[in-house]
Amino acid sequence: MNKNSYSEHYAASGVDITAGYKAVELMKQHVARTVTEGVLGDVGGFGGLFGLDLTGIAKPVLVSGTDGVGTKLKIAFTMGKHDTVGVDCVAMCVNDIICCGAKPLFFLDYIACGKNYPERIAEIVSGVAEGCVQSGAALIGGETAEMPGFYPVDEYDLAGFSVGVVDRDRILDKTAVRPGDKLIALPSSGVHSNGFSLVRKVFDVENADLSAPVEALGGKSLGETLLTPTKIYVKPMLALMDAVNVKSVAHITGGGFFENIPRALPEGCAAKIDRGAVKVLPIFDLIAKTGEIPEREMFNTFNMGVGMIAVVPAQEAAKAVETLKAQGEDAYVLGEIVEGEGVVFA
Repeated sequence: MNKNSYSEHYAASGVDITAGYKAVELMKQHVARTVTEGVLGDVGGFGGLFGLDLTGIAKPVLVSGTDGVGTKLKIAFTMGKHDTVGVDCVAMCVNDIICCGAKPLFFLDYIACGKNYPERIAEIVSGVAEGCVQSGAALIGGETAEMPGFYPVDEYDLAGFSVGVVDRDRILDKTAVRPGDKLIALPSSGVHSNGFSLVRKVFDVENADLSAPVEALGGKSLGETLLTPTKIYVKPMLALMDAVNVKSVAHITGGGFFENIPRALPEGCAAKIDRGAVKVLPIFDLIAKTGEIPEREMFNTFNMGVGMIAVVPAQEAAKAVETLKAQGEDAYVLGEIVEGEGVVFA
């Protein structure tokens, strides 16, 4: 820790430089969990260094993704629980990268806060590190910005980005999708990190008791359920891509089925969803009932229990499900590709 750097006047304005140093020291134990062979150096420098191992990759293509946690953070503030939102931050980035067929290499985070509480910053980073471990990415750097007067002292924002690599010849190409291909669903863990502006309005979370058990949620509290971290699909999807011909992948985030699935389909192809097959999680039924939200709007806002969808040839659908189940995913056939545009339910 740097003990020589201290500014009395800067501290009086609300920025404690020494708190930043302490936060870095506290987070190092979490960062250490994410170290992979490509990591060069330690956190705390001016840039994160990563050495690329291109063995077996003839035409390397770097793929990047960036995102934040959004207003789900408000739930964390209310619950006073900050060790899971980092998983969400990593997930929103690496789950996008895997849609291109790329393996995440490293991640960097950005935390902006009204006041730097080192222990809380380290708690946030512990979640980021857990997300990196789950995705096989190294946490090679980041930034904590103390911004008094811009953020309330007890609030912060969390964002980040990841970089991955894929062989050019293995980039997923949605133009290969054809009518008759099957849609394979990978279940979500909950609301993930999208649609929380609506969730907060529906449940009036600023005034609700988020710790009380809710029968409709199996006795879990609303706060606990809403803070469930976003599932990270990197490792099961990499295994799937090695086992079958994955033509396209859709990460179901904000905009739900109607916005995200068409992004993974070529012109002239539509996704025909078997509505009866969708394994809707209880939290979505509760949101719909409490907010009196029509079903179509629910599917146009939330993942509804499906966090990722893979498009595979019909003859490989059974193997795809089997492969994913071996990876711990309760995958199932959700529907098929038909001629048309967009998403239709049957």
